[in-house]
Amino acid sequence: MDSERLRTLLKAVSSGQVDPEDAAAALIAGPLGGDGSGFADLGYARVDTHRGIRTGDPEVVYGAGKTAAETVGIVETLRRASGVGTPTLVTRAGAATVAALRERWPDTRVSSSGSASGDERPATVVVGPLPEPRGRVVIVAAGTSDAPVAEEAAMTAEAAGAGVEMVRDVGVAGLHRVLAARPVLDSADCLVVIAGMEGALPSVIGGLVGVPLVAVPTSVGYGASFGGLAALLGMLTSCAPGIAVCNIDNGFGAGLFAARVARRA
Repeated sequence: MDSERLRTLLKAVSSGQVDPEDAAAALIAGPLGGDGSGFADLGYARVDTHRGIRTGDPEVVYGAGKTAAETVGIVETLRRASGVGTPTLVTRAGAATVAALRERWPDTRVSSSGSASGDERPATVVVGPLPEPRGRVVIVAAGTSDAPVAEEAAMTAEAAGAGVEMVRDVGVAGLHRVLAARPVLDSADCLVVIAGMEGALPSVIGGLVGVPLVAVPTSVGYGASFGGLAALLGMLTSCAPGIAVCNIDNGFGAGLFAARVARRA
C-alpha cells in the first residue's frame, strides 16, 4: 500500500463505503504487518512494509550480497504487503537472482545490460506494474560504458512514478552531440547526468539549461580516474550551479531523487 491508496481507503471509510473494521484489517494484513509493527521479520531480514505510506516510493531490495532465495523471499513479502498494483524494485541482482525472480514472476522487467544479457554485471529488476507516470525525467549517459548505471536510474525513476526518456552517448568528447540534445534536456522536470572518466558532462549541461540536475559519477575510466573518484570530485567542484551529486555508480539514488522532483512538478 502506498500513500495514494491509503488516502483512497480513508476516504472510503469517511464516506461509509468501507467498514472501519475492514479497513483496519486491510492495514494490519498489508503495510503494518500481522503484528502491527510496520515490518515483517523473516529471520534473515526485517522487511520494511511501510515505506510506500511514508514516502510514496516503491519498495526496494538491494540484491548484492543476498542469495536468490533470500531476495525472492523479501520480494514475496513486499508484494503481499504493498498489493499487486505497485512495483517492487531489485537493484544489483546477479544472474541467479534474476533467474529466480523471473521464474516466480514471469512478467518481471529486467534491464537490458547486466546479468539478464549474459554478462557479469548486475541487473536492475522491476516486479509488478509500473505506476501512471507523473512528470518527466531525462537520463543522460555520457558513454555506452555508463549504460548499466543509466538503466538503473531509468528503471528506478519509472518504478517511482515518473515518465522517463533516455539520451545516450553524448559525452564531452563530442560537444555537438550534447548541443543537438538541448531541446530534450530543457523540457525535463529533472535531469540525471551520468559520466565516468573526468566527469565533466554535468558541468556542461548545467551551464546550458536551468533544469534541476543530479549528477552520477561512474567507475568507468583508466587508472587515474581511481574507480570513479576523479569524476566524483569533479562533479562536487563543478562551477555550474544547480547540480546535486550522488555516490559513485548510484543510479538508484539519482533515479529516485529525480522521480520525486518530477512527481512534485
